[in-house]
Amino acid sequence: MNNRGSFWSSIPPVTKHLLIINFLLWLATIVMQRTMTINIQDWLGLHFWRGSDFNPAQLLTYMFMHDTSGIAHVFFNMFSLWMFGRIIEQVLGAKRYLFYYISCGLGAALVQEITWEFAWHSMFVPSFAQLNSLSIDQVQQLIASGRIDQYLDSFYNSMVTVGASGAVFGILLAFGFLFPNMSMYIIPFPFPIKAKWMVLGYGVVELFFGVSGVMDSVAHFAHLGGMIFGIIILLYWKRSGALGGGHGYY
Repeated sequence: MNNRGSFWSSIPPVTKHLLIINFLLWLATIVMQRTMTINIQDWLGLHFWRGSDFNPAQLLTYMFMHDTSGIAHVFFNMFSLWMFGRIIEQVLGAKRYLFYYISCGLGAALVQEITWEFAWHSMFVPSFAQLNSLSIDQVQQLIASGRIDQYLDSFYNSMVTVGASGAVFGILLAFGFLFPNMSMYIIPFPFPIKAKWMVLGYGVVELFFGVSGVMDSVAHFAHLGGMIFGIIILLYWKRSGALGGGHGYY
């Protein structure tokens, strides 16, 4: 009992509360789906801004929601948050760490919205044309005339993403930035890898998956968005001397 209490008390407060909130909302989503057939992800998940279901608050709330078809999504996000977030929180301090986490999550959401904006047309037009035996030009004309707005809105509302991954990728970026030469063992590699190469590898893989369309059910560009906003914030803090006088952990 003492060991469990010591483990829980060793987690810094912001990371601890983020873990609790994410797991509680994940459980609440499951319970409401099964007992009341209500899916709160319809309200709190991030929707495409063109859809009628979009709400600006979703730019924040989506990062506390997770896939309920299994435990893997929330578990691996929260495991990464526990593993790296508690260290980053101790370095940055609670307030700055929370600002950083939320900013990376918001950045990921904005990048996802931009990705959808560029992608929706090429996704919708060919499929609608094929389903209705129309040419691409005919679909373009229907869109311009507003005659298929209800179909468009339904399509827009089907574009939803949830998860803390964008913010967590920002945390991974911060770890590699602050502790670049720390050696880590990552499955399945039998040899240690420096943190900076781990972060770079994650970024390259996400970029490849995003561009190639592999695993297109995952918001790869949102993950990159969390890392991009993270590096912008960290470089600003470094230049301003907020990270150990501009040297600190390098």
